[in-house]
Amino acid sequence: MEKGLTVRKIVIAGVLGAIAILLGVTRLGYIPVPTAAGNATIMHIPAIIGGIMEGWGVGMIIGLIFGVSSFLNATVPLFKDPLVAILPRLFIGVTAYLTYVGLRNVNQYLAIGAAGFIGALTNTILVLGMAVIRGYMPFGVAATVAVTNGLPEAVVSVIVTLAVVAAWKNLGSSGRQKSKISGDL
Repeated sequence: MEKGLTVRKIVIAGVLGAIAILLGVTRLGYIPVPTAAGNATIMHIPAIIGGIMEGWGVGMIIGLIFGVSSFLNATVPLFKDPLVAILPRLFIGVTAYLTYVGLRNVNQYLAIGAAGFIGALTNTILVLGMAVIRGYMPFGVAATVAVTNGLPEAVVSVIVTLAVVAAWKNLGSSGRQKSKISGDL
């Protein structure tokens, strides 16, 4: 992986950031559910993909976009607090990157899937943890939301992340040259 800011990192951050903005503005990234959280989300997935593809910095930038979108589109009081809506989202791409790097030499598919799962759980655990710390909900309610929203979000994240990153990295191709955009020539 290249060090520092490259044109590739800027472009991928821009594309995934635009997807995050689109999901936030159109509200397609927020799925209304009758729980204390108010919405289930797929907004964390671009941050996870950015972290895996281009490192923790790109993942953090896209997580920031997700957090700001969540803050600006808040429909429940806990997400009107930037310590709940923005701060925890900065770590989604970071943990996804660290998980991917830690497992990629074992198996690429395992590394990508685990990064998707850990990135999603990072969102759930840190947001709900901050909501409890800030007094927006008791621990029992947060635990219920983690199970009812967090686990399904993590499963969806694994599926989408595996599909997108494996296609982007052109995994599973036999004997064909890798895509120039993947950087894996």
